[in-house]
Amino acid sequence: MKKIVLLFVLVLLMPKVGFAQIEKYKSVFTLNFIRYIGWPEQAKKGDFIIGVLKEDKIVEWLGSQSDGKKFGYQDVVIKTFNSVEEVSKCQVLYVSSSINFSRHAEALLSKIGSNALVITETEGATKYGSVINFVVRDEVLKFEIDDANAQKLGLSISSKLTSMTAAIQM
Repeated sequence: MKKIVLLFVLVLLMPKVGFAQIEKYKSVFTLNFIRYIGWPEQAKKGDFIIGVLKEDKIVEWLGSQSDGKKFGYQDVVIKTFNSVEEVSKCQVLYVSSSINFSRHAEALLSKIGSNALVITETEGATKYGSVINFVVRDEVLKFEIDDANAQKLGLSISSKLTSMTAAIQM
């Protein structure tokens, strides 16, 4: 409960986010999102892999924040992908805005396998299968959640997380 309150306070305290800090906030949110996802049993085996496609700053922040940490009994591993072709199975795939998600969504979803959380940062990405999408509106970092996409991927989103999105979206 303390973590959801902390996450909510963090959202409220970010009235205007400078571009230098956006990656830091996206990384913090990404690591917190995984706690509020209902993961199927097959996603709880082996390492917990967070794949990042073409976003070095996110990789740096995620690496520094997750070094030596576990998610349940799984070691958290940050994996960098430099192209769509390199993407492989992972529990979370973070896709930067430098990738045209709408054009590559089908290929990416087939490469990561079922039960993977897709996080993007492109306006309209939820129309193509993204579960969580970061957007900046009026210089404020926000996120959208598409519960139907989560269900298609075999994931369930905690109502605590969905209520937080409703509280911060326009």
